[in-house]
Amino acid sequence: MSDLSRFSINQMTVKQLTLPELTESCVRLGIGGVGLWREPVQAHGVEAAAKLVRDAGLTVTSLCRGGFFTAIDPAERARALADNRAAIDESATLGTDTLVLVSGGLPRGSRDLAGARERIADALSELGPYAQERGVRLAIEPLHPMYASDRCVVSTLTQALDLAERFPSSQVGVVVDTYHIWWDDTAPAAVARAGASGRIHAFQLADWTTPLPAGVLNGRGQIGDGSIDMREWRERVAAAGYRGWVEVELFNEGLWARDGAEVLEETAARYAQFVL
Repeated sequence: MSDLSRFSINQMTVKQLTLPELTESCVRLGIGGVGLWREPVQAHGVEAAAKLVRDAGLTVTSLCRGGFFTAIDPAERARALADNRAAIDESATLGTDTLVLVSGGLPRGSRDLAGARERIADALSELGPYAQERGVRLAIEPLHPMYASDRCVVSTLTQALDLAERFPSSQVGVVVDTYHIWWDDTAPAAVARAGASGRIHAFQLADWTTPLPAGVLNGRGQIGDGSIDMREWRERVAAAGYRGWVEVELFNEGLWARDGAEVLEETAARYAQFVL
């Protein structure tokens, strides 16, 4: 198999694997990076998960997810901030310097996009220093506009950068995720802008296939199955100065129904074929 030195598998891609199964498969295939999710990590135990991946010689490339900052109710906002501090602490325990943020959608009954985005900035101003003290960077992930109402009011890389650039790059940066921004003709310039200021904190791959499945969320295509030129995106991000991990994060019911170890091996092979 081709060079996998920068390849990372996001845990959600093969969520049918337990964390011990995932680490064992990564070691067998020579995969050095894993992106983890809070819920399965908490189920395994954060300290135990940290020891498991550390003993396997793996690097935790990111932790998903923090965020959901857009609530108006003070009690809800306080709970969100507390949960994000916990997520930062979990990131530090796992040894990753990147906490991925899904910023949150419009509160029920609201149509105020600008106000929602300002509440994200307010949360970042509180959480950025806390994260930096623990060696963790907050990475704003723009999501496709179809998620703006209920999941993430940050829809483009430019919008993410406009928020991130209010803070030091050591505190706040962005996620470049092909699934969410491949369609945007302003994204290449935004990638260069993010790279110039050292704000590309994570690079994630998933393909766009049509027709989209019902529910949309679990429709991320396997690398090479869809419309996105993955090699072009890898070269674009590299030209912007990014030298970090390349993480494949797929939400796909068809992949989850298959043997997880086989999906992992297939994903690594697709990375070698379509990304390198």
